[in-house]
Amino acid sequence: MKFESNVMGVLLNTLALVAIMLSLGMVFLYVPTEATMGEVQKIFYFHVPSAWLAFFAFFLVFVYSVTYLVRREKKWDNLAASSAEIGVLFCTLVLITGPIWAKPVWGIWWTWDARLTLTLVLWLIYVGYMMLRHYMADPERKAAFAAVLGIVGFVDVPLVYFSIRWWRTQHPAPVMGGGDDSGIEGPMLATLLVCVVAFTLLFFALLRYRARLQELRDEVDALHDLAERGRG
Repeated sequence: MKFESNVMGVLLNTLALVAIMLSLGMVFLYVPTEATMGEVQKIFYFHVPSAWLAFFAFFLVFVYSVTYLVRREKKWDNLAASSAEIGVLFCTLVLITGPIWAKPVWGIWWTWDARLTLTLVLWLIYVGYMMLRHYMADPERKAAFAAVLGIVGFVDVPLVYFSIRWWRTQHPAPVMGGGDDSGIEGPMLATLLVCVVAFTLLFFALLRYRARLQELRDEVDALHDLAERGRG
């Protein structure tokens, strides 16, 4: 089983690396430059996949948290914690790449637009989730409280997603499924899809490593508790 796990890990890492290299090649060498915004529009191919992977990561936190509350098995709590940390990473990339894109296009780094504000709130919720896990000492209470916060916090994800459909915002309309005037050219769509696949493979590679790290931490904690009881 361990050998099979190592092989799958190497395969996943290799696929992620190949997909990332391919996506970078397509962004900088293949896809045409957008006529209105110019080169800065290429941030789109990193900004959008980061947003989708942040949503996906927080969805997994929701699923793992519900599963933990039902089964009370530590592995689900570990997966929720791991997915939350990676989700915060991708959400941070969204909040960094967005203003870099916005400055030359809108003339400002930030505006309290509905989508931007709700995305910042989403980031703060899961930063709070991580702080709760860090500062609470009792493992069972920490896992239970974190699970509840992970479930409740996910409510903000659909709010972020539908905000540009429900309210008039400065944020651009969706390029797919946003109405008759929305759309994206074939090479741009192909590049976006490759970038989404690359980011998804990277996400699962990071999740595997982060979950394993949490297992090792639990083993160290168990050995520490055993040593403490031996000295007592």
